[in-house]
Amino acid sequence: MGAVVNGLVLSKLRAFGATFFIFSDYMRPTIRLSALMELPTIFVFTHDAMGDGEDGPTHQPVEHLASLRAIPGLVTLRPADANEVVEAYRYIIQLRHKPAVLVLSRQPLPTLDRSKYRPASGLARGAYVLADAAGGNPEVILIASGSEVSLAVDAHETLSPKGSAREWCRCRPGNIFEDQSQEYRDSVLPPAVKARVRD
Repeated sequence: MGAVVNGLVLSKLRAFGATFFIFSDYMRPTIRLSALMELPTIFVFTHDAMGDGEDGPTHQPVEHLASLRAIPGLVTLRPADANEVVEAYRYIIQLRHKPAVLVLSRQPLPTLDRSKYRPASGLARGAYVLADAAGGNPEVILIASGSEVSLAVDAHETLSPKGSAREWCRCRPGNIFEDQSQEYRDSVLPPAVKARVRD
């Protein structure tokens, strides 16, 4: 499937392929080739079941996200809610020389209240601050992506009134985030804040 999608993109069509995330193992060579060839191929993976395993261990991806994030030139996005899925597609469709992987959860995830939290458009910068620290001085930064975001938000809500966890960053720093200015990266992950909890 991955080879067929690459071939379609080479013929100037904007093609995508979709399957369970666990099967990215079989597609890794063609995904890597699309990155080497700078093809704007789209790979959609579902059943990113880090938090549940209804399909059993044979269908539960564990090392797959790290494996894909390690491929140079590949954009890997793991949206936290429906709003971020929309923003992910907006970002991906603009790519001309990079393939993208969209990793979607099987779990029913809550849609975050964007009147309370920052807009999902921050996804286009690779990472963003979802909830500000009270007074602008976070003691700890909670870093999460995908299905773990709602857990991090719950932790933020629980700890924030007590003055512990006050700032939260949507996703792990990745290849998009590394392309941002140092000023922006420092605003999301202040170097002075050493206490960081990652998904």
